[in-house]
Amino acid sequence: MADKKSILDFHEMKEKGEKVAWITAYDFPTAQFVEKAGMDMILVGDSLGMVVKGYQGTEPVTMEDCISHSQDVRRGAPNVYCMGDLPFMSYQTSCEDAVRNAGRFIKEADMDAVKLEGGRRVCDQIEAITEAGIVVCGHIGLTPQSSGQLGGFKAQGLHVESARELIKDAIAVEEAGCEMLLVEAVPPKVTGFIADKLDIPVYSIGAGKPCDGQLLICGDMLGMFQAFTPKFVKQYASVAEVEIQAFEEYVEDVKEGRFPTDDHVYNIQDPEDEFEEMFDEFE
Repeated sequence: MADKKSILDFHEMKEKGEKVAWITAYDFPTAQFVEKAGMDMILVGDSLGMVVKGYQGTEPVTMEDCISHSQDVRRGAPNVYCMGDLPFMSYQTSCEDAVRNAGRFIKEADMDAVKLEGGRRVCDQIEAITEAGIVVCGHIGLTPQSSGQLGGFKAQGLHVESARELIKDAIAVEEAGCEMLLVEAVPPKVTGFIADKLDIPVYSIGAGKPCDGQLLICGDMLGMFQAFTPKFVKQYASVAEVEIQAFEEYVEDVKEGRFPTDDHVYNIQDPEDEFEEMFDEFE
């Protein structure tokens, strides 16, 4: 098993041009599979609200949700760099709340870093968290917690003026102390400029190839949802179809009496007549 990477490793990988592959995970078994696959990093994202809990967005997710799932992931992937995602209203209210909740990820869930959404408007929180000795990853572009302000889950930086604002945000969060930056749903031309401009690693989720690595949501790339697949996702499996087929076969086997068979039951250890006598006691 390879040693767990550190933030210094990710900075060195940027310098060498080595891409970072990371994925979201929310539970123990998925984290185990991710570690065995050799993933560089795991994000325990507030996307768990949609992927695990079935919410329409990420806003209802609580710190308790995020801490619990982060603990599950850490148990499953003890040798992978893991990042906890600060949920809506866990850091926007004050720097004190931001530091307290970021610290919970480190103390209670053994995370290696935290992520928070927003550019210039959260620089005070980023500075406070980094001054507390915690690694922070910024997140700009499509920021799901602010999807209401953005008019929905829409790509950002498509026009010169909005791209200019994204670049200003990227520069600001690096200056505030972010050690990494995630850019979501932004044209590759803008992503590439940001990645070249910043000294810290810049990663993409739906923001193209010209950057320092890629993130996908596990449910999207595994094909766990049949309603839709985001434009930027490459689907590497179709887990939903496999699971539905398995459940259908199980239902049919139970209804038709094909399950369980003798291979699936436990045999008595005492003579059968002794069991019959014991049963008679209850007649």
